[in-house]
Amino acid sequence: MRVLGIDCGTELTGYGIVDQQENGNLDFVIAGAIQLNKREAMPKRLAKVFTDLSKIIYSHLPAMVAIEEVFYSVNAKSALKLGQVRGVAMLAASSAGLEVAEYSPLSIKSAVVGYGKAEKIQVQHMVAHLLHLAEPPRPADAADALAIAICHLHTHATLKRYEVASRG
Repeated sequence: MRVLGIDCGTELTGYGIVDQQENGNLDFVIAGAIQLNKREAMPKRLAKVFTDLSKIIYSHLPAMVAIEEVFYSVNAKSALKLGQVRGVAMLAASSAGLEVAEYSPLSIKSAVVGYGKAEKIQVQHMVAHLLHLAEPPRPADAADALAIAICHLHTHATLKRYEVASRG
């Protein structure tokens, strides 16, 4: 199964694709970040997120998209802008006929590190370890996007095991 993880941001939107083999091994496919210009109007930035994510989806053909849920922010204006980027990321996925799974930051850290309050650097190092990379992907947003994809793959595998066990 191939999953595209997306870490939405108003300056950098990270993306990462991970394949899971039949034996459960994880393979790194691609990761990076969409750089947004803060001086550009928000509609233009959103169009860039949509266009770039659509290109990634159509060139790498993931089976599923995973994205981080909205977290609470003290700054309402920042939260609103982040929500707009998330909406555009979901639109790019659904326009390509893909389902979108959403995960909380706590769930992502738990799935990748085993501890829901892990530090960002711990998540980055575990992503590199799980994907057999020499070092954590850069920028950090790309590593976070890979963590989101890994979270979905781990969650999906667990649900499949429960499904099989409940039938037997």
